Amino acid sequence: MINNNSFKEKIEQLAQKYFDEIVEYRRHLHKHPELSTQEEKTSEFICSKLEEWGLEFKKNIGGFGIYGFVNGKNPDKKTVALRADMDALPIKEETELSYKSINEGVMHACGHDLHMASLLGAIKILKELENDFEGRVMFIFQPSEEMYPGGAWKMLQEGIFKEITPSNIFAFHSTPEMECGYIGMTEGKAMASTDEIYIDIIGRGGHGATPELNIDPILVASHVVVALQSIVSRSATATIPTVFSIGKFIANGRTNIIPDSVHLEGIIRTFDENWRKECHNLIERIATQTAKAFGAEAKVFVDHGYPFVYNDIDLTRKVFGYAQTYFGEEKVLNIPQRTTAEDFSYFSQQAPSCYFRVGTKKKDMQITNLHTSTFVIDEQSIKKAMGFSAFLAISSLNQS
Repeated sequence: MINNNSFKEKIEQLAQKYFDEIVEYRRHLHKHPELSTQEEKTSEFICSKLEEWGLEFKKNIGGFGIYGFVNGKNPDKKTVALRADMDALPIKEETELSYKSINEGVMHACGHDLHMASLLGAIKILKELENDFEGRVMFIFQPSEEMYPGGAWKMLQEGIFKEITPSNIFAFHSTPEMECGYIGMTEGKAMASTDEIYIDIIGRGGHGATPELNIDPILVASHVVVALQSIVSRSATATIPTVFSIGKFIANGRTNIIPDSVHLEGIIRTFDENWRKECHNLIERIATQTAKAFGAEAKVFVDHGYPFVYNDIDLTRKVFGYAQTYFGEEKVLNIPQRTTAEDFSYFSQQAPSCYFRVGTKKKDMQITNLHTSTFVIDEQSIKKAMGFSAFLAISSLNQS
C-alpha cells in the first residue's frame, strides 16, 4: 500500500498523464450546458465514461444524478465521498472560446463543468490506484444545484446513503478571485443559508395624472424595499452576517398608467437558524405593515431554501494539512465565510464534511466573476483539482 507521504508524486504524475483527456471532457461539457432538472445529455456523457472504465454506478437519481464507487482493497473498511454538481445557468455566453456554449442562453458560468471534469479525472486516477488503497471512494454527480429544492435533497430522499453512508464527504467550488494553484477553506459555518422572498403589493391602479384617486403600489413597494433593508442595518447583530437583496421589481404600468400591483422577488441569507426564522417574521411584518400604512396590501411568501454549509472543524483542519502537502504551505488559505449558498449543505448534515475553494483565476488576468457571461477559468486548475481530490480521498481513507 502507498504511504500517505509517498503517493503524492504518483498522483501528480497521473494527473499530468490524463490532463489533456480531462480538459477535453471539460470543454465538451462547457459546450453542451444544460439547466437544472434538464441534465440528460450531461448525465449520458458522464455515464459513458464510467462504463468505459468498468465502474459500478447508478443513474437517474434525484433527476439525472449519478453515484457509484471506486473500490480499493477491503472496500467495506471505510467509505469517503466526492461530489460534483452538474447544472448550468440561464446566461448567454459572451466569451470567444472555441468551445463556447452552443445552447442559446445557457452557459456553465459557475464552473460546474470544471467540477464534473475534475471528478472524472479523480475517478480515473483512483481507478488506476485501486490496488494501492483500502476502502472505497463514492462519487456523486449531483443535478440541480442552482434551483430549489436542489438535487442534493432529492438524491438523499431517493436513498443514495441508504446502504452505504460515507464517513466523510468532500466537494469544492471554482473561485475566480483566487489564482490558479491556490486552495482555501473555512472552518465551521462556511456558506450561508438561503431563502427566496416573493412579495406582491396590491394597490389600486389608474391614470397617472390623477394619483389621488389611486393607491399607488409602485410608491408602496418602493417604501417596502427601503424598509426591509432595516433588517440588516438595524436588526441583525454584528456576529451573524446577514444579506437581504431584492433582485426583481415588476410594475407593469405605462407612462400614464399606475398598475394595480407590483411584484417583488429577493433573497435573505444568514448563518444562524433561530435568526433565520426571525428574519422571515420581520420580512412579513415589515412588508404587510408598511403596505397597510399606505392603504395597500402585501402578500408575502418565503420559500424556505438551503441551510448553511457546515465544515466539520476537525476534518477541515485535516484537509488543510493534506492541502499543504499537495499544494505547498504558502498556497493554502484560511478564507472567510461567504454569503453565497450551496445545497451541499444537505450532504454536510449527513456526515462530517469539508467544502473548499479551488483557485481558477489566470495569472495577470482580470477577475471574471461567477454567474457572468464572460466567466472563464485557467484550465490548469483542472489538474490541481483532480489530483487533490484523489489525494484527499486516499489520505482520508488512510486516516485512522
